[in-house]
Amino acid sequence: MSAINTGKDAEARACCYLQAQGLQLVQRNYHSRRGEIDLIMQDKDSLVFIEVRYRRQSRFGSAAESVNRHKQSKLVACASHYIQTNPELARQACRFDVVSIDGNMNSIDWIKNAFDAWN
Repeated sequence: MSAINTGKDAEARACCYLQAQGLQLVQRNYHSRRGEIDLIMQDKDSLVFIEVRYRRQSRFGSAAESVNRHKQSKLVACASHYIQTNPELARQACRFDVVSIDGNMNSIDWIKNAFDAWN
């Protein structure tokens, strides 16, 4: 399976998992000049920007650990662009979550509020 297909499969699994937890899908793969957000979902009153990460092996750290400061800043910039282009969402609470999928894609770890946008 190619890396692109593996990534799409991981995103699909994460989306299904989160929907089973009660979140509603708003948009997949939102692109701006600053980057991409894998999933944008609604969790009650909060808009959630979700980064999905998959790692076959944890030799160099877990999938969640790969969401470093640089990636976080790109996600925040992309989320800001999304909110600017959807001004009706400007007053809604937002958060950044990470869904980490390791190994054979059976282990899903959902990290709510994985990082703060203003740190």
